[in-house]
Amino acid sequence: MKTAFALLAAAALSVATPLLAQEGTLKKIKDSGSITIGHRDASIPFSYYDDKQQPVGYAMDLCHRIVDAVKTELKLPKLETKYQLVTSANRIPLMANGTIDLECGSTTNNLERQKTVWFTITHFVTANRWVAKKSAKLDHLADLKGKTIVSTAGTTNIKQMTELNAAKSLGMNIISANGHPESFQMVETGRAAAFAMDDILLYSLVAQARNPGDYHISSEATSVEPYGIMVRKDDATFKKVVDAAMVNLYKSGEINKIYEKWFQKPIPPKGLNLNIPMSPQFKKVVANPTDSGDQKDYQ
Repeated sequence: MKTAFALLAAAALSVATPLLAQEGTLKKIKDSGSITIGHRDASIPFSYYDDKQQPVGYAMDLCHRIVDAVKTELKLPKLETKYQLVTSANRIPLMANGTIDLECGSTTNNLERQKTVWFTITHFVTANRWVAKKSAKLDHLADLKGKTIVSTAGTTNIKQMTELNAAKSLGMNIISANGHPESFQMVETGRAAAFAMDDILLYSLVAQARNPGDYHISSEATSVEPYGIMVRKDDATFKKVVDAAMVNLYKSGEINKIYEKWFQKPIPPKGLNLNIPMSPQFKKVVANPTDSGDQKDYQ
């Protein structure tokens, strides 16, 4: 009985998702009078909780501009914004099943994920590196041989490190954690030698550490990671509105103010200043907006 019920539930979900895409996110939003933003709790400075437990961040600001564009498109006098906490592991399923309409965080847009979800214009370009104690001297991939490496569950980073481990016979013990702070804590406490993640997230975690000078982020990078705001697959009408809002931010120059706010000025709740200028790769995207999930387009 349980097996039959599970199969029936799976069949219902497989039917519901294409129907949702076919009817369209804009119709869903208009009928409900609300739009649901998926956000993170600790992806600083992209999407995280401030001291009032409110979701804030660079990606959140971009999503609020998108919400304004959707409201204008639908000619709605009022549009309620709802918030749904997501994790690296559940963000794609929650998008696919219609729980969230926009996913505003630090999510890599790649060709594999595009088989399940779509992404709007890239809003940041980072790279996969690892952080370790300076004393460990783990600057190159070969240095990680035989070490215990942690990464966050449900990320492209843990998948990539697993593939590199097998391809290069490194003998690493790769373990997962539920969130970025937990992964970093494993390095702090010695349970892992290194934490592999997008470098921008590592910089923010090190900046918040008790002794930032104790840590080193590898100079070697194993990939390029373009971030994008996630939307449902096969909903071209909604994506057109979202893409237009993003392109307008870039062409108007407003993106520069938003970027400076979150990467080059003190941010809540502790006044942390990452002091990271816009990279040449992202400047290229701003000049020529793209939603490509191919790493080659960012090199």
